[in-house]
Amino acid sequence: MNSDGTYEQLLDSMYTKLPKTTASGERFEMPKFEFFTEGNKTILKNFKAVIEKIRRDPAFLSKYLSKELAVPVEVQGDRLILQRKLTGDIVNRKLEEFVNKFVMCKECNRPDTHIEDLGHRVRNLICEACGARKAIR
Repeated sequence: MNSDGTYEQLLDSMYTKLPKTTASGERFEMPKFEFFTEGNKTILKNFKAVIEKIRRDPAFLSKYLSKELAVPVEVQGDRLILQRKLTGDIVNRKLEEFVNKFVMCKECNRPDTHIEDLGHRVRNLICEACGARKAIR
């Protein structure tokens, strides 16, 4: 082996040859609804794709949106129909609130969670990454 100075120089030269990271390193990106309005209805056309990404029950998210937006909803295949004309930023803001409240772990801020129903309207948000438990309503 050579002296430590040579090793340090080789190490520095290797670090300069490494590609620069452009991604944030976070594998979870906040999903956004793709929507359009049809008369007095707002149709979320990628509802199923968003559900698969956040790993929650479609009935749970649709009920949340119905209550938060004070509008009747109807699931039709891959889409969700809101019975009122709404702007996309309102719907996407409510989705972001849902993800922060019912998907993201409060301790490690990762989306690797699931909801465990304990009965009597008591549910726990359990993180699969760090093991944290948080009671949710």
